[in-house]
Amino acid sequence: MKTRDVVIELLSQIGSSREAREYLRKFSSRDSSQFAVIKVGGEIIQNDLEQLASSLGFLHHVGLIPIVLHGAGTQLNQALDAAGIDTQKIQGVRVTTPEVMAVIRPVMYRLNHNLIEALEALGIRARPLQHGVFECDYENEDQYGLVGQVTRVHLDGIRSSIASGSLPIVTCLGETPGGQVMNINADVAAAHLVLAIEPQKIIFISPTGGLLNSYDHVMSAINLETDYQRLLEADWVHSGMRLKLIQIHDLLQQLPASSSVSITSAQNLTRELFTHRGAGTLIRRGEGFCVESEISETRQAELKSLIETCFQRELHDDYFVALNIDALIWAGSGRAAGVIDQGCDGICYMDKFAVTPSAQGEGVGSALWHQIRQRYPQLYWRSREDNPVNSWYNRHADFCIRRGKWQIFGYGIDDMSLIGRLVEDAARRDEFWIDSTLEEESLA
Repeated sequence: MKTRDVVIELLSQIGSSREAREYLRKFSSRDSSQFAVIKVGGEIIQNDLEQLASSLGFLHHVGLIPIVLHGAGTQLNQALDAAGIDTQKIQGVRVTTPEVMAVIRPVMYRLNHNLIEALEALGIRARPLQHGVFECDYENEDQYGLVGQVTRVHLDGIRSSIASGSLPIVTCLGETPGGQVMNINADVAAAHLVLAIEPQKIIFISPTGGLLNSYDHVMSAINLETDYQRLLEADWVHSGMRLKLIQIHDLLQQLPASSSVSITSAQNLTRELFTHRGAGTLIRRGEGFCVESEISETRQAELKSLIETCFQRELHDDYFVALNIDALIWAGSGRAAGVIDQGCDGICYMDKFAVTPSAQGEGVGSALWHQIRQRYPQLYWRSREDNPVNSWYNRHADFCIRRGKWQIFGYGIDDMSLIGRLVEDAARRDEFWIDSTLEEESLA
C-alpha cells in the first residue's frame, strides 16, 4: 500500500475516509506553496516538540508542505533573565537594544535548529530560513530600537524549499536593506507572510488548543460576521485573547472570503485540518443570515434541496404546505437553514436544523444556532435517538426527554406541565420523509 493510502486510512480513524480525501483534494488543488502557514510559539517548541514534529511529518507524508514560522518568546525571556538584561515592553512591543538583539539571535537560531533536527530525526527534510524572508524598516528607532516594520516579503527561499520537498522553517527575524538584523513580533511576521502567500489554511499552534470561552472550554468556531462585536463586548475577552481576536479579524478582512484561521494544539493539528468537526477554534469572516416568514417557490426548492442533501433522504412534495412556518433562518451561502414551525401553546418548534458537512466544519452551524437562540428565547425540537448530533443538542438544551424512537429537546421552559405537552406534540409530528411512510407501511 502506498504511503498516501496508509495515511488516508489513519485519517479515517479520526474522521472518515471521505472527509480525508475531500480535504486532500482541496489542499492539493492549488500551488503547493499556498497550502498553509503555521505559526508556532517558542513555548510549543520547548514543551511539545516531539508532537509538533510528528504532526508536521504526517502532512509531509501526504505531499502537503506547510510554511512554518516560529517565535521564541519563552526561551528569550529565560535567556534575558539569565544574562541579567532587563527589557521593557511598550504596548506589547519588546524594546530591542543591541544587547537584547545579541541574545535574540542565538536563541532564535537554536530553536530553528531544534525543530529541524526533530523533523529530520523522523526522516522529514526541512530547510532553515533564518534570514532573507522579511525586509524591514525601523518601526520606531527612538522608541523601540531594533524592532522591524515589515516592508516586503521575499518568497524565493520558501518556494525553493517547497519545490525541493523540504519544509521551510522561518524565523521572525528581518533585515533592513543595509543588512541590520531586526526583531519582528511573531504574530506580525505571520500576518505579513500570510498576506504575501494567501494560503488555504492559516494555523496558530497554541498550548490551550484554541480560544477559550468564559468556562475555559475551547470554542469550536467563531463567525466574525455575527460573533465579533459580541465577543469584544464580553468582559471575559481581554488581554492576550482580545488582542489575538482583533489581529485575526483585521487579517481576515484583507484576505479572500474563503480564508480562515485555525487555533489548535500540536496534537490535534491533523484532526483540525482533515475533519469537518475539527479540533480547536476555527475563525472565519463568516456570513450573514436572513429571516423569511414568506417563502417563495424558488426558496422552497432551494431549501428542499439543502435538507435532502444534509439528511440524505427525500422530502414529501407537500412539506411546505403541511407546515405552518413561523420563520426560515437562512445562511447567506445557502449551506445552512433552520426551519421554525408554529408549535404548541405559543412556543415554536424547530422542524429542521440543516447544515452541510463542510459548513459544520466552518462554524456555520454554530452561527445559525446563535441566530435561532437570539430570535427564539423558548424552543423545542426532536431528534432520532441514534442521531450523532444529539450530544451537541444536549449541550444546548435545558431538557431532553425520550419518547419512543425520539429524543425531545427544549430550552427556556420551566413549567413541567407545559414541557409534557410540548413533548407529546413533538413525538406525534409527521416526519415528512418519503421513506418514513414506507417504513410505517411495512410494519403495518
